[in-house]
Amino acid sequence: MLTVTIPGEGTLELKHIVLDYNGTMACNGNLIPGVEERLNLLAEQLQVHIITADTFGICKASCRGINGCISILSSEPGAPEKEKYVETLGAENVISIGNGSNDALMLSRSALGITIIGPEGTSAKALQAADIIARDINTALDMLLNPKKLVATLRL
Repeated sequence: MLTVTIPGEGTLELKHIVLDYNGTMACNGNLIPGVEERLNLLAEQLQVHIITADTFGICKASCRGINGCISILSSEPGAPEKEKYVETLGAENVISIGNGSNDALMLSRSALGITIIGPEGTSAKALQAADIIARDINTALDMLLNPKKLVATLRL
């Protein structure tokens, strides 16, 4: 578990990290360098969940070295399915990271929602739903690896 006290906001007791794959962890379907190593470090404290429509069909192969589980979306649109996934984990204990319109519901429902502006951009809906906006996935994961960065960003 990752416990972070945010002055003026309270304490987050985080058990899960749920990540979108395409556009968040990957560019053109390929895992972004540095993500695997960071997620495996976070897996020592959090359960890692990757949820994706798997547009390019290579998520499972690309993520085989990550200590976590992969869920392929079964329905269109994916936004309600992603939100329900977060709810089944206990949204109050979830960090979610995404960049697309179909991530907005899970970002807003999670205890901590982070959107990234990666090489594939981000949607306005994701920006509005997030608690934090990071310039890329590795910056977002580094904030979780050094929670004082979260405190500096979120404190009132």
